[in-house]
Amino acid sequence: MEHIARRTVLSTTLVGALGTLAVGPAAAAGTVDMEALVLAAQLDPVKTGTGLTPGAATSVRLVEQALVAKGMLAASYADGHFGTATRTAYARWQRSLGHSGLGANGLPGRSSLVALGSGRFTVTRHISPGARTRYDGHPFATRTVAMLVEASRLSGVEPRVEQGSYSPGTDPTSAGTHDGGGAVDLDAEALTATQRTRHVRSLRRVGFAAWLRTPSQGDWPLHIHAVAINDTDLSTPAQTQVGRYYLGRNGLASNAPDDGPAVTKVTWEQYRRTR
Repeated sequence: MEHIARRTVLSTTLVGALGTLAVGPAAAAGTVDMEALVLAAQLDPVKTGTGLTPGAATSVRLVEQALVAKGMLAASYADGHFGTATRTAYARWQRSLGHSGLGANGLPGRSSLVALGSGRFTVTRHISPGARTRYDGHPFATRTVAMLVEASRLSGVEPRVEQGSYSPGTDPTSAGTHDGGGAVDLDAEALTATQRTRHVRSLRRVGFAAWLRTPSQGDWPLHIHAVAINDTDLSTPAQTQVGRYYLGRNGLASNAPDDGPAVTKVTWEQYRRTR
């Protein structure tokens, strides 16, 4: 009987302890969907007003509450909208961890997000641009290369790369979009009109914000410009282009309507889940 009583007491004590843990900060805070969060960080800053990105508001709010607790963000901005104030605060958090350059671009990267969530929330659907590499002689990250290869498989077209990622100062007409990861310019002059449209459509299908650029739009030759959605190494101008793409615009300073083929807008990870 004494042995049974001890087991009962131990069991009761353990359950009580677990019950205490279950209501602690980490369990109460929930989870942050990194894919949805990073998408909101590209879309929300370009919106007029404080509209929320569908499926991202809960994750954004948890991150904003953590930034408030760290003294990085005013409490009034913890509203589920990842606007410029939240992006600035997140970049401040990244710098506080010792990150700089693209590592402090205001887009939540995996290490900074996990660090922010410690004791507050867990992170699901981790994403990463991957390791640096080269493709067609130009610098990229492996995620972008995989997307380019898949787009060519879908379209049956493999255009030559004219400008890669991580190329600050290479072309002033790029307005900084190629300073970070995820950006690419492809030669369209050797393609037929049908091939150009088909390839832009394929790029969009796999998760790029992509457009055909013509000489009438700027001081550049005919080419295809694409930015990998949800690449956490995107420069700020490239982030803005992704946001404009989702708003149905052309990603240029003119902010004209999107003139590319209509597709369902997806990220690379969303596309892969459908294969």
